[in-house]
Amino acid sequence: MRFQRTLLAALLAPSLSAAFYLPGVAPTSYDEGQSVPLYVNHLTPGIAQQDEQLHSVFSYDYYHPAFRFCPPADGPKDVRESLGSILFGDRIQTSPFELHMGKNETCKAICGQVSFDARSAKFVNRRIQQGYNINWLVDGLPGAQINMEAVTQDKFYSPGFALGSINEDGVPVLNNHFEILIEYHRVGYGSQEKYRVVGVLVQPDSRRNTQMLEDGTAQCESDGVGVTLDEEGETAVTWTYSVYWRESSTAWATRWDKYLHVYDPKIHWFSLINSAVFVVFLVGMVSMILVRALKKDIARYNRLDMIDLDDLNGTSAAVEDGIQEDSGWKLVHGDVFRCPKSPLLLSVLVGNGAQLFMMTGVTVVFALLGLLSPANRGFLATAILLIYTLFGFVGGYVSSRVYKSLGGESWKRNIIMTPVLVPGFIFGVFFLLNLFVWAKGSSGAVPFGTMLALVLIWFVISVPLSVAGSWLGFKQEALEGPTKTNQIPRQVPPMTGTLRTTPSILLTGILPFGAIFVELYFIMTSLWTNKIYYMFGFLFLCYGLMVITSAATTVLLVYFLLCAENYRWHWRAFAGAGMTGGYVFLNAILFWITRVSFGGLTGAVLYVGYSALIGFVVFILTGTLALPLLSLSLSLSVFPPISFVPSLCVYTD
Repeated sequence: MRFQRTLLAALLAPSLSAAFYLPGVAPTSYDEGQSVPLYVNHLTPGIAQQDEQLHSVFSYDYYHPAFRFCPPADGPKDVRESLGSILFGDRIQTSPFELHMGKNETCKAICGQVSFDARSAKFVNRRIQQGYNINWLVDGLPGAQINMEAVTQDKFYSPGFALGSINEDGVPVLNNHFEILIEYHRVGYGSQEKYRVVGVLVQPDSRRNTQMLEDGTAQCESDGVGVTLDEEGETAVTWTYSVYWRESSTAWATRWDKYLHVYDPKIHWFSLINSAVFVVFLVGMVSMILVRALKKDIARYNRLDMIDLDDLNGTSAAVEDGIQEDSGWKLVHGDVFRCPKSPLLLSVLVGNGAQLFMMTGVTVVFALLGLLSPANRGFLATAILLIYTLFGFVGGYVSSRVYKSLGGESWKRNIIMTPVLVPGFIFGVFFLLNLFVWAKGSSGAVPFGTMLALVLIWFVISVPLSVAGSWLGFKQEALEGPTKTNQIPRQVPPMTGTLRTTPSILLTGILPFGAIFVELYFIMTSLWTNKIYYMFGFLFLCYGLMVITSAATTVLLVYFLLCAENYRWHWRAFAGAGMTGGYVFLNAILFWITRVSFGGLTGAVLYVGYSALIGFVVFILTGTLALPLLSLSLSLSVFPPISFVPSLCVYTD
């Protein structure tokens, strides 16, 4: 299944839509008449024509027996793929299509007639009704169809083309003829002139009156009815294709611009402006609250310094008592840095969240700079895996520093759990879901060898780096809070209204989710319909807005909790900001209700399982984002005259 890719996809802004290639990625130049290989990829589900719904999440191998596609004479051979490409679900193989640079072909038969029995006919008709697409590759470019966006009327290349269509009577029609238009660009001069492929368009058609000729070619005529597969008997079908070459002014370095289309840019910009307004409002509120608190505290300490404590006439003592009378959050200044429950689990989650944060930020920046070219299939997924693995050092270091500051003593358990607990849970769920894909016979099932490679990368690279980071973190001095924690904890009064646990968490996560809601819709559509989603500029801005919004809303939440004399803020803050991941999952369920219609239990289990996995990753990421700024704010607000050290708590026996 194609969705078995990395858990985060990305986007590209209109001003940065022109991708360029990494150094060392050289173009392939062809001589006139030279053979140009055409590779086939798996068949992927898309939006069904009849109801605009997604009906399946499974991909199928191109040479699945039911499709009856013609294999090469010597049998199909696998094309070498990257780790990320395999995780994307790509299964690239050779094909019998013969393409020669600059040489047109008209109605050429791929092989002799093939016969669809009743069982194969039912299988293929079902796939046509589900909107499955065929995927080809020519010189690294996907075979595409020209689509027009309904809002902007812009034309763009949409990778993949339909396996079939639904006629006016609601009967599936199989596309058995392919018009291949290949665009090329001339380079060099005279005898050194070469040709490069810069575009691939495929127009599928259904032609029932195709006849084989004695010379191995075919005669293609269309009667407007097309090929319909008989689900009660045998159906003979001839696969044919035509090839046309057209010179183009498009340079090889910009050939992907046709494929990287930005959907509804006005909606994207409206979403960003709307989110920016929220961010400005929240940051303004948080700044105003902290500045007012700091001014009052500084004035209070200044007045205390002016009081002559040796004056025994009683006046200064009375004034001091009046100045020192605290209320609201000032009453819990001796408990605000008290350790939370389960400090080991919190430190492990924070460490993994820091690792995810670094991985996501670096990946988005690299993609924004154009360093993750779509020409290298699966390169984005491979880069994400490698970057996450290398940042295991950061995860271990942050986890150990936090745990030591929390006063934890089970340092061995922390070192082991940091690189094992969260990645192990994610890998375990991924493995179980992959069993469903494997049982369904889908080509998207990740092979056992790839699974083993992931485990080896995990234990050989990520775990040692995390252990090294943890060791270095435990060697450092524990972070100390700016105030002394009371020996006896204060009693926490019962919370009322929106300060109760459930309402406060729900309200805290809604605004960060609002900052990414629109982009999330495009991400979900791209992931589940197997389209190129390459608008990293928008993702970069939305990611920044989400980070700021998560921190600001969490600071407000904790401020209101402390005003209500509730100093148990650690888990509440983590869960409040992390609730963004919960809303991501709820949004996926809403997408399922409105755009997805699965006919079986397996598809539903996979959709819900992968959506929950994504929500869990976002939960850890956003939950961690809020804690550094929150700790900094608390350190400043609780004891501003003293130089602060941002920390999570001070351990007391």
